[in-house]
Amino acid sequence: MSKLAIIGGTGLTQLADLKIIKRDQLATPYGVPSAEFITGQLGNKEIIFLARHGNPHRFAPHKINYRANIWGLKQLGVNQIIAVAAVGGITQNMGPAQIAIPDQIIDYSYGREHTFFDNDQEGVTHIDFSYPYSQQLRSKLITAAEIAQIKIIPCGTYGCTQGPRLETAAEIKRMEQEGCDLVGMTGMPEAALAKELNIDYAAIAVVANWAAGKTESEITMAEIEQHLHKGMADTSLFLKAYFEKY
Repeated sequence: MSKLAIIGGTGLTQLADLKIIKRDQLATPYGVPSAEFITGQLGNKEIIFLARHGNPHRFAPHKINYRANIWGLKQLGVNQIIAVAAVGGITQNMGPAQIAIPDQIIDYSYGREHTFFDNDQEGVTHIDFSYPYSQQLRSKLITAAEIAQIKIIPCGTYGCTQGPRLETAAEIKRMEQEGCDLVGMTGMPEAALAKELNIDYAAIAVVANWAAGKTESEITMAEIEQHLHKGMADTSLFLKAYFEKY
């Protein structure tokens, strides 16, 4: 039986219409998760919600305890994760307020606790990370968006940077040359940790702004908030369609 969790990023610290059943504050071998795990009813489905940055938003991307978050979800029996994240758009079709379901990732982050296989292992453990996102879960999200008549981009490569600063125009130029369509700060090690625990993982990337150097204007928080508001509203609509169908 599948048990689904939603991890909410910037712009999604709580789920509207979620009828809360219980709240769990878990201790994990890897420390304290970002926030309490909220179990609730959405439509006719029971899900678990976790605010990645805490609620209120307080943890910068490089300070998030990704291992505690993913381990806690596993403890609660989760075997599917939909991760929602705000990102910057790099390639031409990834404009502000656009939603994408990435199928690949390039990791530019560093210094993060990025694996469960680092202590007291009898042997070296490798996971196949050729395809970091669950194709089955991605397909369901794409179908749900079609049902909700929400325009999405059904693929793309997410480049994960360290943060918390935004990138330079030269960094974005290099990322585009290396195949990145989107830039964000939280996609890794979250995706890899889920894979290590055999949890199906897919992402909904909401474009909050053009990445550095893609426009002549300065990136402002007001602009980001405006585009996030629309993108997250559309995300809520197609998540509702997802729950109604699956």
